[in-house]
Amino acid sequence: MQVKLHSPTFGEDEIAAVVEVLRSTNVTSGWKVKEFERTFSPNAVMVNSGSSANLLAVSALCNPVMGALHPGDEVIVSALSWSTTVWPLVQHGLVPVIVDIDPETLNMDFVEVARAIGPRTKAIMPVHVYGNPCDIDRLMQFKNRQWIIEDCCESLGAYWDGKPVGSFGDIGTFSFYFSHHITTLEGGMCVSNREITDLMRILRAHGWTRDLEDNSHYCDLYPDIDPKFLFVNAGYNLRATELQAAIGLIQLGKLNGFVESRRRTAERLSEIFSHYDFFQTQCETPKGRSSWFGFPITVKDGPTYPNAKYIRASLENIGIETRPLICGNIARQPGMKLWPHRISGDLKHADKVMRDSFSIGCHQGMTEESCEYIKDTFKKIL
Repeated sequence: MQVKLHSPTFGEDEIAAVVEVLRSTNVTSGWKVKEFERTFSPNAVMVNSGSSANLLAVSALCNPVMGALHPGDEVIVSALSWSTTVWPLVQHGLVPVIVDIDPETLNMDFVEVARAIGPRTKAIMPVHVYGNPCDIDRLMQFKNRQWIIEDCCESLGAYWDGKPVGSFGDIGTFSFYFSHHITTLEGGMCVSNREITDLMRILRAHGWTRDLEDNSHYCDLYPDIDPKFLFVNAGYNLRATELQAAIGLIQLGKLNGFVESRRRTAERLSEIFSHYDFFQTQCETPKGRSSWFGFPITVKDGPTYPNAKYIRASLENIGIETRPLICGNIARQPGMKLWPHRISGDLKHADKVMRDSFSIGCHQGMTEESCEYIKDTFKKIL
């Protein structure tokens, strides 16, 4: 038997929707992208990946129109994060300040955040790790003094106190990569207020005004320039396609079912691993409702406890896929040596995760049989 890290969420409905778009020949970003954005959130901007969503969010806050962040400003990030949480910061001349995690929730430790704030600190970029919401009450204590970008790329469908993640900070970013809660194969989304959303629409496509809901303001300012080709800022090409949006519209209707399935599997796996003294599994944040991107497992320290590398190799050999937890500790990745950054504290918990943690699948394709296989397998190898 195999227990994969993920199984495809799309099927014949999505394939038919893609074929319909192809037959229409309207395949570049258009009305389906707009429909997907409106269905997702009142102020949403679809892009071609979750990494691009992070890039666009940071770019908007650094843009002269906003003037929120400037080269040399510091942004606090979690040591346990993905590379493209951090790379847009250094690409804009910002300085990541890396803080440790809470070893139980695996999220940013807000005690460490408070200690890390300095005179150049202008923003905080938390990651809701593996679908587990951060402690939003603690995060919001910083909001009046810091800009907040919520990296929700692995936490679509997660809630804090009944409200979706991504709706608390100044900008929220999401990913629809193949292995995520829903997919557009590649794709992402930014959500924010109207002012920032309009700017992100301009930056998403060459600094162009064409994607704005209302570009009359710019047309009035520059009456001598053809409004079809009016460029008012710098920009990228981060646009998604109509094919991606067509898939996303169908997938979005399935999201709640996928999350419920993940939550049931996580409950069953938590029960299985509760019988082992030497394993620690991720704790759901109080007031949070995790969407369980995967199922993280940490091997505790102890002279007689098993080795994480041995466990992972044993699992892979008999068909249970594993993976490290995100980047482990981003501060230890060699790419960070190339860029200015600051480390706050000893990052011992993130180091522990990098050394002794891994995850297994927790998705809509898993069954009770899958969980029983995992249970029996761990009995054998341990």
